[in-house]
Amino acid sequence: MSVIARIIHGAREFSFGGPIGALLERIASHLPQHLPHLHLHHEPNHSADDPRRRIAFTIAVIALGAKMARADGEVTRDEVAAFGDVFQVPPGEEEHVRLVFDLARKSTAGFELYARQVGRLFAGNRAVLEDLLGGLFHIALADGAVCAAEDRYLEEVAHLFGFSAAEYARIRAVYTGDETAEADDPHQVLGVGRDASPDDIRVAYHRLVRENHPDLLMAQGLPPECVALATSRVARINAAHDRLVKPLAG
Repeated sequence: MSVIARIIHGAREFSFGGPIGALLERIASHLPQHLPHLHLHHEPNHSADDPRRRIAFTIAVIALGAKMARADGEVTRDEVAAFGDVFQVPPGEEEHVRLVFDLARKSTAGFELYARQVGRLFAGNRAVLEDLLGGLFHIALADGAVCAAEDRYLEEVAHLFGFSAAEYARIRAVYTGDETAEADDPHQVLGVGRDASPDDIRVAYHRLVRENHPDLLMAQGLPPECVALATSRVARINAAHDRLVKPLAG
């Protein structure tokens, strides 16, 4: 199901309530109901509430990404293109995505309300929330850098998701390549101390790989288009493990 089709489907079939529900209804009322190439079939389910969670993830990236746009400016093509990188927007849907972004940017609900509702919807699924932040960082970096205002915004979103300041610093470093925040520290990636034993490293590694497996995250609500986010994170976990284990093996 395409991104726009998922939004229309969500507005028709589900009641989210709160700012997400209100935004879904507003967006659906502005989109043509019979768009070419839209397929409103159900996606394969791996959990009872999978479709609802995928729709929530999609609208959360749109709403929170749009709120990062300058309050007095239009949504730029770079931002829409960055969203397209995250969701692999099919050709022909770009203008509809731009419309959705603009409606989200102009919505009266503050970003805090969206972040809190998303945090509740994905409570216990921290890996999915981290991937959502990863998508937001990708949009923020559309112009080449995360500005101070965007940094403050993303830090507050992370806080509302339940991440600590230290966890935000790690996530930020991973996506921005900020070496001062020790983005490349394998101990930090695996969440182990520098004095961790080989067994501690092994246990932490297997737990993280299990928790961040793309199939599991899709079952928890990550849309299929965003599987690259989860795959990239598993690659970072594998690389961190290799950097710690290979010296010990030698």
